[in-house]
This record gives sequence, C-alpha cells and structure tokens, in this order.
Amino acid sequence: MDGDVTFLEYVVKALVDNPNDVKIERTVDEMGVLVKLTVNPADMGKIIGRQGNTAKAIRTLLRVIGMKNNSRVNLKINEPEGGTKAAGVEASFDEAMEDLKNM
Repeated sequence: MDGDVTFLEYVVKALVDNPNDVKIERTVDEMGVLVKLTVNPADMGKIIGRQGNTAKAIRTLLRVIGMKNNSRVNLKINEPEGGTKAAGVEASFDEAMEDLKNM
C-alpha cells in the first residue's frame, strides 16, 4: 500500500462509526494520483464536516504527502446513491415539468 492510501485509511477509519465500510481506490494517470473514498452513507457528514472543513483538511494533508513523493494527490469522496442533493434536484425537475405541462 502506498503512503497516501495508508494515511487516508488511518484517518478516515478513526473518524467514522463504520470503519469496515471504508473503501479506498487509488489510480494513477498523467494528471497525478486520484484517491477515491467511499464510506457508509451514515458517516458522510463526519468525513465532510461543517462547511466541508474536514474534507478540505484531509485533502490538504494528502497533497502534502503527495509533494513529499513528488506526485499530485487528489481526493474524490464518492456520494452515496440516493443522496439528499440528487433527490432534491430530481423532485424540482419533476415539479418544473408538471408546471410546463399545465401551461
């Protein structure tokens, strides 16, 4: 395992209530290293934090680890299926379509 994945796994598992549901996927391409994080939907708030501050801090620390290894490390936090944003957008779209039909 690479240092960035080891670090991320250690930090995330310490933050969440369901450490067995933490999944980390690492890919490398010409743009650098992309680390994808998937956690239990109930733990999303703990990973993101207030106004995204926890996620920003984790991303900053991953970039520091990347600089140490001469690579660019980016973190993508996978949104769980059926998240609140997606449902709200879909409902708004459906309402807008009904409004257009009724015109």
